[in-house]
Amino acid sequence: MRALEVFRVFLLLGLTSFGGPVAHLGYFRDAFVVRRQWLTEAAYADLVALCQFLPGPASSQVGMAIGLRRAGYLGMAAAWVGFTLPSALLMLGFALGARAIGVTGDEGWLLGLKAAAVAVVAHAVIGMARTLAAGPRRATIAVAALAVVLLLPSAASQVAAIVLGALAGLLWLSADPVTDEEDEAVPVRRRTALTALTIWVGLLISLPVLAALVHDPTLGIVDSFYRVGSLVFGGGHVVLPLLEAETVGTGLVGHGDFLAGYGAAQAVPGPLFTFSAYLGALVPGQSAPLGALVALLAIFLPSALLVVAGLPFWQRLRRSARARRALAGAGAAVVGLLAAALYDPVLTQGITGAGTMVVAAIAFVALTVWKAPAWAVVIGASVLGAGLLQIVP
Repeated sequence: MRALEVFRVFLLLGLTSFGGPVAHLGYFRDAFVVRRQWLTEAAYADLVALCQFLPGPASSQVGMAIGLRRAGYLGMAAAWVGFTLPSALLMLGFALGARAIGVTGDEGWLLGLKAAAVAVVAHAVIGMARTLAAGPRRATIAVAALAVVLLLPSAASQVAAIVLGALAGLLWLSADPVTDEEDEAVPVRRRTALTALTIWVGLLISLPVLAALVHDPTLGIVDSFYRVGSLVFGGGHVVLPLLEAETVGTGLVGHGDFLAGYGAAQAVPGPLFTFSAYLGALVPGQSAPLGALVALLAIFLPSALLVVAGLPFWQRLRRSARARRALAGAGAAVVGLLAAALYDPVLTQGITGAGTMVVAAIAFVALTVWKAPAWAVVIGASVLGAGLLQIVP
């Protein structure tokens, strides 16, 4: 059965794919284009372009699209479960372990994790700025987005910054050139695509209303994490500011717990969005496994709906100069959002003294100069923190 084959391959990738979304796309190309030849180079490039255009975790969406092409909707589900399950279980285990041992937030290994988060996010900001905020106009949009988010801190201001960035791109930027890719049959009917798009929009509008009327903790998790999954462009580290606003900003999770989990998420394989499982497990009002499962499903559901909705229309949309200008502006704004998150909460909570500054600096050099993988840097920072930060505060 093809769906079982898809699950097996993606489970292996979920166990071994360290390095973040860009690295994941490299693993996928090797697994599905080079070795198994499930799709052509051109078709793979087109899927990557589509998923970069959509909000949500790009690498997970590419995996869903590959599973959909290979084995239909069951294959799409198999690809997501296989790629996501290992890191989700590890993050749930971390949340349960932190609760069981009574973590206070002052442990050296935990401070090391928070300091490592500073290095990882700074590295991500620099890398994204080189591609998404290059040139004076895009850099200006990025700084404007940073100002909006820092001066008007809320989840709404982050969404507004992306929308304004897209509008600025539409009016002010030039469109990047698009290369012609071969058209291939898409296993999604247009009626199905429109239905998926309708469901995505309907949930985005109705969930906040339902959550306000029905004060249920599970529904609140669905609302918060579905909104994050629907509105974060760029995937990977870009999810940090929106998740922070929806969890720390609303009092569901403490700053220290948030950064500790974010640091731990760097040390596991698979998609960074499984950080949501850790956060869902910490939300008060229900069991940790249930909260983790609900948060995980809610944050990934928009990705699945948008992949189904986007596939039949992508060939036409990708050739629109207006759409590419708006996307370029939104991408520049995303850099500003991540830079704002680097300041608060990452720097303000991660650098608590000279010792954590030293750990963060070592981790940053290891990432940028020595090209060490993020998971190794995080583990090393935690070990270093356990030793050094007991001596130097």
